[in-house]
Amino acid sequence: MADFMDLVKKRRSIRKFQDKPLPENGVNTLLEAVQWAPSWSNTQCWEMVVVDNPSIKDALKDTLMPRNPATMAVANAPVVLALCGKRNSAGFYKETATTKFGDWFMFDLGLATQNICLAARDLGLGTVIVGAFDHNKANEILNIPQGFDVVVLIPVGYPDQDPQAPKRREISEFSHRNTF
Repeated sequence: MADFMDLVKKRRSIRKFQDKPLPENGVNTLLEAVQWAPSWSNTQCWEMVVVDNPSIKDALKDTLMPRNPATMAVANAPVVLALCGKRNSAGFYKETATTKFGDWFMFDLGLATQNICLAARDLGLGTVIVGAFDHNKANEILNIPQGFDVVVLIPVGYPDQDPQAPKRREISEFSHRNTF
């Protein structure tokens, strides 16, 4: 297994994939990464739709916002993971939101998404996190039940590009001690 910080530093948004199928054990490893993601009170408020059907991927591609650079990644990746969240579960106690921020499912799905991306990188796979799309239309395409929403689409495959890391802020530019 690769060094953790190496995985973190080398993860990139990959939008071009080789025409090579993903092995089922690779997909299962990504699903296992979701299974072990932390969540609010262990609500595990996620559901995953694994999409490998070309016509469904093409329909999902059409839900992306115009000029989204990930459009062809959704159509051409061997697999697109549609991560869905259960609303009014994470961050709720007796049907009442327990924090200022209300529903916590976006935070929990962010943790699951990061696990997917790092596990994919560890397997030599690339991913891109896609959030700018018509969520209601994606819900329809994937037959998502009431109370759930497709939150993110994650095309996954063997990278056909090796983008450089974007510039990062220095730690001293964003870190504070004791007060802001």
